[in-house]
Amino acid sequence: QVRLVESGGGLVQAGGSLRLSCAASGRTFSRYAMGWFRQAPGKEREIVAATSWSGGSTYYADSVKGRFTISRDNAKNTVHLQMDSLKPEDTAVYYCAAGEAAYTYYTLLGQYDYWGQGTQVTVSS
Repeated sequence: QVRLVESGGGLVQAGGSLRLSCAASGRTFSRYAMGWFRQAPGKEREIVAATSWSGGSTYYADSVKGRFTISRDNAKNTVHLQMDSLKPEDTAVYYCAAGEAAYTYYTLLGQYDYWGQGTQVTVSS
């Protein structure tokens, strides 16, 4: 069992930055691929960024490429999402997720085994 707790969400103006953090507890964090998803009202949950167990491989959705950066610290059992140049369309609840036994990253919801409770990000225009 892995418990994930997100933090760092909030209200920011367009063009601003936020840094989301996800703290993991439970089984060995370094065994898991990690991902960040988001869900806006009335929309399906979508992948934002993902990283392999080592952090050596990463994935970004086209909508955030060049603006968001995912990173992980296996010694501290944390994964971060640095979000720069935020846009109103980035407004959503952001979720951290962990998928077992991954030497690569995962991009599909069904590939993840554990989820956090989510943190709200609101970008005003």
